[in-house]
Amino acid sequence: MSVNAFIDTNIFVYAHISTDTAKHKSAQNLLKSLLVGDNIFVSTQVLGEFYVAMAKYGRIHDETAQFINEITRDSNVIDISLPLVESCLNLKSTYGYSYWDSLIIAAALRCDCSVLYSEDMQHNQLIENRLTILNPFASHANGTPHEKKRY
Repeated sequence: MSVNAFIDTNIFVYAHISTDTAKHKSAQNLLKSLLVGDNIFVSTQVLGEFYVAMAKYGRIHDETAQFINEITRDSNVIDISLPLVESCLNLKSTYGYSYWDSLIIAAALRCDCSVLYSEDMQHNQLIENRLTILNPFASHANGTPHEKKRY
């Protein structure tokens, strides 16, 4: 039985950028292991953040567009909507994450995901008694492949 998993931006960035070899391999292995069936979810926010991060690494539009097409082909994509933003605001008040991280959490909950893979949030935290945040790089050195503007 497979579980629904939501993938945050940083996992995709590490899978495509090899500046940190250990995280690059971990991200690629994680995505390969998950990309079977219909249980992978991302949001339009993740796609936008991924595009911006890849541009910061000097990747050209066509290359990044191809990566985004691969992500959308292999994942279920949820649009950001007003009800999702409202949920985000409630989650932000409850858990104290940034607006952007709370929007990721809201999207994962909306998709009935039981796992959210992210480097940016508290590893092993349980949200709303049904979503566990997992940092697949918890055993690696700290650092992120890109800067996210957080509010």
